[in-house]
Amino acid sequence: MTGLFSGGALGIAHLALSALLAVWTLLFLFRIVLTWYPQVDLTRGPMRLIGAPTEPLLALTRRLIQPIGGVDVTPVVWVGLISLGRELLVGQQGLLSQLLQHSQFLQHSQLAQSSHLALLT
Repeated sequence: MTGLFSGGALGIAHLALSALLAVWTLLFLFRIVLTWYPQVDLTRGPMRLIGAPTEPLLALTRRLIQPIGGVDVTPVVWVGLISLGRELLVGQQGLLSQLLQHSQFLQHSQLAQSSHLALLT
C-alpha cells in the first residue's frame, strides 16, 4: 500500500495534524475578518463555533500584544504562528512529512529485499 496511509499511525497523525492546523488557520482567518465587524457577538449562535475555540488563545496573546492603532492584531499573530508550525511539522519539508517519507522508503526497500530473496530461493 502506498501513499499517506502506508506509514500507519504516522500517516494518520500527519493527516490529523494537517487537518487540525488547517481548521485552526480558518478559524483565525474568520476572526481577522470579524475584527471589521465589532458588533458581531461571538458568544451567541453559530458565531460561537468561531469564538469559543479561538478566544482563550487570543485573550492570552492580548496580554502580551496590545492593539495597534485600536486594531487587535492577535489573530494575525496566530495565523502566522500556525502557518509556521504547519510548515515545520506537516509541510513539504516538515518533520512529520520527512519521517513519513523515510518510513515509506524503509517499507519499500524491505519489500524489495524480501522479493529479491524469494526469487533466489
